[in-house]
Amino acid sequence: MKQHKPQRQPGKLSSERIARAVATSTAIETGQASAQLAATLAEKREKYAYLHLAL
Repeated sequence: MKQHKPQRQPGKLSSERIARAVATSTAIETGQASAQLAATLAEKREKYAYLHLAL
């Protein structure tokens, strides 16, 4: 009989995880460094800190 591994629950989405995913995805598409894009996103995040994501 085949034993099944219990499925992992997905982690809670956070602003940091979303920003990292956006930075790496954009880096792949544009060929830029993901660290550079992450820094740019961090600057924008600070600039627009009063806006919140609806999670």
